[in-house]
Amino acid sequence: MGKYTKMSQQVLEKVGGLSNITFVERCATRLRIHYASKSKVDVEAIKGIENVVGVVAKTGQVQIIIGPEVNDAFNDFLEVSGWRPTDDRPTVVEEEPEKKGFMYWVNKFGNFSAAVFMPIVPALITGGLILAIKNLMVNYLGMGVDSGTAKVCLAIFSAGFSMLPVWIGYTMANNLKMEPIMGAFLGAVLVSSSISGVEGLDFFGIPIPAVEYTSSVMPIVMGIILMYWVDKLLKKIIPEMVRYFLKPLLTMLIVVPITLIVLGPIGTELSDVVGSVIQAFFNSASIIAMPVCSAIYPYLVMLGIDKAIMPIGAAGLASMGYDLVYLPMGYISNLAVGGSALAVAMHLKDKGRKGMIASFGVTALCGVTEPAFYGSLIMRPRVLIGTAIGAVAGGLIGGIFPLKNYVLGGCPGFLSLLFFLPPDGSMGNMVVALVSGIVAVVVAFIACTVILKKSYKEDV
Repeated sequence: MGKYTKMSQQVLEKVGGLSNITFVERCATRLRIHYASKSKVDVEAIKGIENVVGVVAKTGQVQIIIGPEVNDAFNDFLEVSGWRPTDDRPTVVEEEPEKKGFMYWVNKFGNFSAAVFMPIVPALITGGLILAIKNLMVNYLGMGVDSGTAKVCLAIFSAGFSMLPVWIGYTMANNLKMEPIMGAFLGAVLVSSSISGVEGLDFFGIPIPAVEYTSSVMPIVMGIILMYWVDKLLKKIIPEMVRYFLKPLLTMLIVVPITLIVLGPIGTELSDVVGSVIQAFFNSASIIAMPVCSAIYPYLVMLGIDKAIMPIGAAGLASMGYDLVYLPMGYISNLAVGGSALAVAMHLKDKGRKGMIASFGVTALCGVTEPAFYGSLIMRPRVLIGTAIGAVAGGLIGGIFPLKNYVLGGCPGFLSLLFFLPPDGSMGNMVVALVSGIVAVVVAFIACTVILKKSYKEDV
């Protein structure tokens, strides 16, 4: 019996049972359960279940905040519910069709982006930390840049970062209900040494532009979208008896040439333009952009849009060797959330809740903020003002002395400080990262403490 077995049994009952579940997935901190009928889901009851930190209700799904142990909860829920991926899923019932306004599409986009990018984050974090440790050993501990150890470390990093098209292809195909291995297959074709960056290629006489696909995002995204429509079309026209081998064969024969000849070059140019514009804005106006973006970052996380801007960081690293946007603002923001949660914990009188929320604060300082945000801050709206004040204070320092990260990763916090170490080993940027982070924590803690004393004389 797992730690989350009892919780899983109760959650299963409150979401309407297995017959009401259409899909189950997880991200870094959330168990995401998609349902067919909203009327069978009791969100308020789920909030009161033990080990549930918080609940976010989205269109067609309920997101249960667990924390860093979400993988254990996910596995226990699968075992308890007996849910398995299958084409025979419950039909979605729209009792109250949601108005498809701006926020509807923002939520749809955010949910999809999170489901695609979050499973990749552990590989990026691990690869990034190993590269940073390698740079540290080469620059300060006398390890040779051509030594076997350095090459192995570089290979581990490369497997995580350079193979982004493979990982994205797999997770995106999975979320579009296709065979995930086909998405990874397309990604592997793009990063193949016979394709990526190779000049003089053609397909039946049609020239293929030379494009570097390693570490790219947009080409594989556009290729998987094309694959989705090709897959749907072939599923309709190919007889079932030959579909198993003929559909994947025809899919690749159609999708690969179009991606290499048309979509790949377009996606690369689009990614470069968008990344360059945003990086240029941060270069010229970082004193304004960094504090503002750091203050709104928690709400991007809440909507799942933070993962959608990860390609901006990837584009910056690929073109300039560093990122001014994605990880720096997330780093400052996450630390402000951590400082705020620690202030809430200090304010509480109940020792059990004080310890729990203090652990949320420490987790946020390490880079995972959702337990702190949903478990201690969102129900105290005025405290979020203190969080924003801390983020703005840290962001001003990170903007005046432009904070750069040199490794792409996820869940930025004090544990990812090495991501800010330049390849040449100079310490100036690391000092900016440390100072801006400490300022964000201290200012958020003080501001939230003042707000708590004035506005929450007793914890409710």
